[in-house]
Amino acid sequence: MREQASSNQERSAQIARLNDTFRRTTPNIFATPGIQAMPDVPSLIDAVRQFDAFTPENDPYGEHDSGLFDWQSERVFWKLDYYDQNFQYWCDPLRPECQRILTIMLASEY
Repeated sequence: MREQASSNQERSAQIARLNDTFRRTTPNIFATPGIQAMPDVPSLIDAVRQFDAFTPENDPYGEHDSGLFDWQSERVFWKLDYYDQNFQYWCDPLRPECQRILTIMLASEY
């Protein structure tokens, strides 16, 4: 059982590293209409890229695949989704062909 837990923790750590790298470097960001209407969107995107307030409560699997914070009196939520090469189906986030999408939205839009 410990071996399985260790294996799961290592998998989560690998996914977290990939997710952090993607989030910090991708130019491909989907911003919802609520986010697009916010003032200073470039600074908001930078805040998402720099987000590191992960805790067991907001990141129970340790994969750094979502976050929530306040920005200019609004609650902002971001998340990563994993797709195949054709963006049709879910893909294992550790597979090399996995395509990630970063979505930033107001919490009220979720």
